[in-house]
Amino acid sequence: MKNILSVDDSASVRQMVSFTLRKAGYEVCEACDGRDALAKAGHSRFDMIITDLNMPNVDGIQMISAVRKLQGYAFTPILMLTTESHPEKKDAGRKAGATGWIVKPFNGDQLLAVVQKLVR
Repeated sequence: MKNILSVDDSASVRQMVSFTLRKAGYEVCEACDGRDALAKAGHSRFDMIITDLNMPNVDGIQMISAVRKLQGYAFTPILMLTTESHPEKKDAGRKAGATGWIVKPFNGDQLLAVVQKLVR
């Protein structure tokens, strides 16, 4: 079973992502911000990370840069799931190592289609 880390400071967004992914057969771990996500990624292996951009403590772009330096995470798919749609933000996400970008609000089918494409 593929294990996905969902990172968002909004509990309701984490719950929606988790519900959608679990229903499709994925295992999901939740993190409340980038700092929490880095701690979890340092102790567990995830097949994919889905993260918000704007979060307290460590934001999504800082987290992606740090995750890319962790052993075993150089090629892990990382999907940004955020309200941000500015080209500069997307560019910064790509430079940090984001694999893809979905703008909130998202629909479950759209999220699953991207996850299934990226997680093999």
